[in-house]
Amino acid sequence: MTNNNMRLIINSFLLFLFTYHSTFAQQPNDVYVDPSGIMRWGETKEEVRGFGVNYTVPFAYAYRVAKQLNVNPEQAIDNDVYHFSRLGFDLYRVHVWDTEISDTLGNLLENEHLKLLDYALTKMKTRGMKFVLTPIAYWGNGWPEKDEKTPGFSRKYGKAACLTNPEAIKAQQNYLYQFLNHVNPYTGVAYKNEPDLIAFEISNEPQHGGSTSDVTAFINGMVASMRKTGCKKPVFYNISHSIHLAQGYFDANIDGGTFQWYPTGLQAKHEIMGNLLPNVDDYKIPFAANPRFKKMAKIVYEFDAADVGRSYIYPAMARSFRTAGMQLATHFAYDPTYFAYANTEYDTHYMNLIYTPQKALSLKIASEVFHRVPLYKDYGKFPANIAFGDFKVSYAQDLAEMVTKDKFIYTNNTTTKPANAGALEHVSGSGNSAVVKYEGTGAYFLDKLENGVWRLEVLPDAIWIEDPFGYNSLDKKLAVINWRTWPMSVQLPDLRNNFEITPLNAGNHNAALKSRNNAFNIAPGAYLLVKKGAKTKFHASTQWKNMTLGEFVAPAATLTQTYVLHTPIPEASAGRELDVNVQIVSLQQPEQAQIKILGKNGKSMAFELVRKKGYHYSSQIPAADLGEGTIQYTIVVKEKGVEKHYPAAQKNTANEGENELSFRTNIVPKSSNIAIFNAAKDHQKLLRPYSKTSRISVKENGISELSITPEKAEAYAMRFNFKEKIAGRSADLSGKKNLVLYGRALSQKACEVQIALISTDGSVFGKKVDIEPKDGAYQISLNALKNAEFISLPRPYPGFLPYSLQTTPDNASFNIDQIETLQLSFLPVETVHQNQKSISGIAVERVVLE
Repeated sequence: MTNNNMRLIINSFLLFLFTYHSTFAQQPNDVYVDPSGIMRWGETKEEVRGFGVNYTVPFAYAYRVAKQLNVNPEQAIDNDVYHFSRLGFDLYRVHVWDTEISDTLGNLLENEHLKLLDYALTKMKTRGMKFVLTPIAYWGNGWPEKDEKTPGFSRKYGKAACLTNPEAIKAQQNYLYQFLNHVNPYTGVAYKNEPDLIAFEISNEPQHGGSTSDVTAFINGMVASMRKTGCKKPVFYNISHSIHLAQGYFDANIDGGTFQWYPTGLQAKHEIMGNLLPNVDDYKIPFAANPRFKKMAKIVYEFDAADVGRSYIYPAMARSFRTAGMQLATHFAYDPTYFAYANTEYDTHYMNLIYTPQKALSLKIASEVFHRVPLYKDYGKFPANIAFGDFKVSYAQDLAEMVTKDKFIYTNNTTTKPANAGALEHVSGSGNSAVVKYEGTGAYFLDKLENGVWRLEVLPDAIWIEDPFGYNSLDKKLAVINWRTWPMSVQLPDLRNNFEITPLNAGNHNAALKSRNNAFNIAPGAYLLVKKGAKTKFHASTQWKNMTLGEFVAPAATLTQTYVLHTPIPEASAGRELDVNVQIVSLQQPEQAQIKILGKNGKSMAFELVRKKGYHYSSQIPAADLGEGTIQYTIVVKEKGVEKHYPAAQKNTANEGENELSFRTNIVPKSSNIAIFNAAKDHQKLLRPYSKTSRISVKENGISELSITPEKAEAYAMRFNFKEKIAGRSADLSGKKNLVLYGRALSQKACEVQIALISTDGSVFGKKVDIEPKDGAYQISLNALKNAEFISLPRPYPGFLPYSLQTTPDNASFNIDQIETLQLSFLPVETVHQNQKSISGIAVERVVLE
């Protein structure tokens, strides 16, 4: 090639870039906020809607882990962004770790972190995603480790000083000006002109003191530095913190407010159980009627049902957000796949398509909610609103689903039938439905490419072997991946009974096969399903919508041993069969699995474990073989001719006694009391606001009691889900007549406590009782229980959300067979001082049904 030709090519390319940049600068499709407080696209005037995730690979801990594990951050971003596309996300938000990309004066540092952010944004653009960027985080970069010595102004001043110190404020204004002017080298476009960047949120969770005028002046200074760049995009500010200064936000030159929602609190350190749909019934904003606020746009920068491992809740949250007027929402936070096995970044959250497939599908449905439910649409109160529009959520089934004319998405086994399966163009799910039956645990996706031609994507199995919401580390494996072949059937009229199945993704060496009566065996991968006799031009490299048909991203198998996952029933009734359910997680199906009961006479009995589906096995021990007392049993799994006994086979037994080498269940008479709370055994899973005065102690008689003294003279409540605790006694519930609390008041006066029982449907029935300052058994007849309020526990963030709500229909009656949760509420009482209240504490030993 001659120099002249090379020069011509370069000049042509530079002309293209100039035209490209000028187009963005001169004809932006910038979002604007109309007089009603609704964001609209500049060209089409349509309402802006978006839903997606926070994701942190370019910064802080996630970046350090990539380096520690020798993971290429760019490749990690490519992989996760592909999964975003499969989940229908079209929005990304991140609070940028300014402390890593700025100096103390607020000068922007062009370093690896900023480059990776640019790369991530570019990759998301190619998948059709939009952005909301929060340039200032105020955080150090350590969590969950210690902060490093970063160069930025946030490290020098800290959050509190950043809001008041003149030099810190000047540094922030300088930083914002440079950040908005920063040109992404992958696109050649400055952030201020990026057409896919919807809006800026100035900073992450500022917590102001001072006066409203101070707040307004601070915000206006930041906005002025941003507007000085020529940027016309909406600017938002967090108004869900320091709400006593809300007028300062309303008086500022901002276009909207940002909100968060953690309806189940944070950092329970264990999975939270029970029906939590009442917790997400309503996102009630205390200043919703403020005239200025009504003219402001509203977005959700972070939300999650933290410490919840189930899949039913996210669409209900999305519904409540839309009712409250939210146009954008981003979940916090998507776990990068390369260390999602350990869930160490934010252990109170857990979200990843591979490792939490059902939860991820729930988030996919929530995205559909945001795009389909009209703004401010009200579907009523719980429980009437569990079905809304094209959506349904069910706590009892752990199910969220969407059914439209052309889409069918579900998170768990469902009996719902689409009105016309022949009209479907997309199916995604987990478990069994009228369209797909599949025994694996991974998510699957079916997309219609043309008549008689579909793309099938099947992800590998992920199995949780530990509670993922506990105390985690990179050395602790919480979930394992297994690439196992499972039966599948696809009932789509468009494919008819027989179709050909051809691998698409690179490295998929499974041979092409044909279905028989819609059924076949499938391994993880991407496949082309073609109706018998049909011809197609689609192939692995074909571009389709925002993906290539041969794309497939999944981590390698990590299952290296067999796991037996089983929690024994603590107590079961004599004279009734005992059902034993087990997960046997293995590379291949075991040759045999049995329960062996260790008899008192030295003899043992064996009962076959029968595989029901996937990794799930069950057996029933006849009542005649169960005497009263404690039974000990092991689970024996035979693989390759070798028998292993569990739990011993997956424990470090060097320092463990005999009792830890077997499972145990107590067999008790049907007439015996049913314990629904025991302080010694259950206090760690009690949901309650933190109290530094709370303690567990052992009395002289050897019985443990939990002491709780609320630190403020206001209502205090706690809750415990006993569903699993009484699973072996459920048939005896109908014979119980009284609810009895064993305990005492901690002060010299009686303490009034409401004792309530919550049913699986969220209805609450309770009664108040005076607990005296002496040990006693405080009894309530179950017939005396009346309609009571559901207390929102754990307490949510933001704190302005309601403390309690009515979830029980007026005509509802108490049904003891449906109870699953205990709720105790301390009630303030008037003191001798006028207009003052006090609240006493109690010590609880146990609560039983007699």
